[in-house]
Amino acid sequence: MRGQTQAERALLTDPVRYPESASPHTRTKRAFVLLLLTVFIPGAAQVVAGDRRLGRRALKVTFAVWLTVIAVVVLAFTNRQLLVSVITHQWWSLVLIGVLLVLAVCWAFLFINTLRIIRPPLLERRMRPVVAGSLAVLMIVTSGSLAYGAYLLNVGRSTLGSIFQAGPAFDPVDGRYNFLLMGGDAGEDRLGRRPDSISVISVDADTGQTVTFSIPRDFQNAPFSEDSPLWQEYPDGYNCGDECIINSLYPVVTEQFAHLYPEADDPGAEAMMDAASGILGIEVQAYILVDMAGFEELIDAMGGITVDAGGWVPVTSTEIPGSDPKRFNPPSEWIAPGVQTLDGYHALWYARSREYATDYSRIQRQQCVQAAMIAQLDPATLLTRFQDIAAAGTQIVETDIPRDQLGSFADLALKAKNHDVESLTIGAPDFGEPGDLFSTFPDFDLIQQRVQEMFAAAPAALGGGTNFQAFDVVPAMSAVPMQTTPELSEEYLNQLAINQDWLTLESLLADNGECSPA
Repeated sequence: MRGQTQAERALLTDPVRYPESASPHTRTKRAFVLLLLTVFIPGAAQVVAGDRRLGRRALKVTFAVWLTVIAVVVLAFTNRQLLVSVITHQWWSLVLIGVLLVLAVCWAFLFINTLRIIRPPLLERRMRPVVAGSLAVLMIVTSGSLAYGAYLLNVGRSTLGSIFQAGPAFDPVDGRYNFLLMGGDAGEDRLGRRPDSISVISVDADTGQTVTFSIPRDFQNAPFSEDSPLWQEYPDGYNCGDECIINSLYPVVTEQFAHLYPEADDPGAEAMMDAASGILGIEVQAYILVDMAGFEELIDAMGGITVDAGGWVPVTSTEIPGSDPKRFNPPSEWIAPGVQTLDGYHALWYARSREYATDYSRIQRQQCVQAAMIAQLDPATLLTRFQDIAAAGTQIVETDIPRDQLGSFADLALKAKNHDVESLTIGAPDFGEPGDLFSTFPDFDLIQQRVQEMFAAAPAALGGGTNFQAFDVVPAMSAVPMQTTPELSEEYLNQLAINQDWLTLESLLADNGECSPA
């Protein structure tokens, strides 16, 4: 040590940089401190105990990442639209994926370098596997999380590219965005796809306040405006009798009048938008079509949904093609009232079952299933089942919403959480009574007047969070009061079906539209 200054000799005995002279306890403590530094301040371990040049470069990256995270948090509160637009953009999202992967690799390299700095041979034999195991776990949690985030972003990028189209964003009409939501059904026993679930979702562009209009599938005489391509074919509306219920318009236009919509990817959906616009007296700007054939895959990908069912709902899976199933076979099973967790198969039947019930009850259940999906698609479900949900989504969702508009719509969806969702059914019970002929001979002036009244009254209600008022239980359909004796059971209901006692069955099941997300 001759010729060395006192400061130099003290440096050589520094247990952080030179652990040889330290006690076993100090070496173990040093190892875990260096690991924690690599977790929370990547590069700091190298500065204090290793390659300072490498450490300084890593710290510059660390501080840059911290500043970026702070900017993202600020942006999330001040301009969510821009943030979502960047994440969902075709090329910027690819850049973000690359950055995450590079950071994951660099962080893993720093952990490996930290292990070299720790110098495991200097540790007590029993502590070596503990330190090595801790490093492996921390590296998986940190670098692995970044890599997994890049993977999820890539899956989401691919999914968005498959579902949403390229094209310019569109502006609201009269201060509102209006979307047509359809549940399409193209079963083997049906000619073409028929959207049996038809709703228009109207969202205030400034506040996010939402009104939902449900159109029964058997609605007739839908009018078209003069600027609609269907005006020349149906100047008096879609009024050819029972064959012209609104859900038949989709396959009719697809098969016979596709030439009227030469630039449309889906002429049937465009025609349904024109019909919905004529009924409600508003301009429907975009559509979202959910293929019910893949609906159960999406529910299964979510891990099922939970609903509070108000009444018994039959599952008639033994239908005889081309026949009225209830005339030949009792239901194969029943979904009982009360809180039920439904897999994809039973959720699909719960939403579409029509035996012994009115179309209004069916609409109620469809809305309830939609609400349950929204309520239960929480962040934990998305993270753990994202790949399955995304894969199912690409198979069952079709839309003409442009991808470039996702940022503004995501921001609008967050605003909508502060409002109650109002709803109006263009049929019983909001117009007339169940069983009457309003859907056959609708009063369009009255419908359009009520639509404008809903818009005018809606902003008055402001809630403190997400509220599924639109899907809540509404008064039952003023039918025959439910019998209490004998006690309802699957066996009793099946016996009524075998006896062809339709009147009793319909009265007992008058409440099977009542439902709320559980």
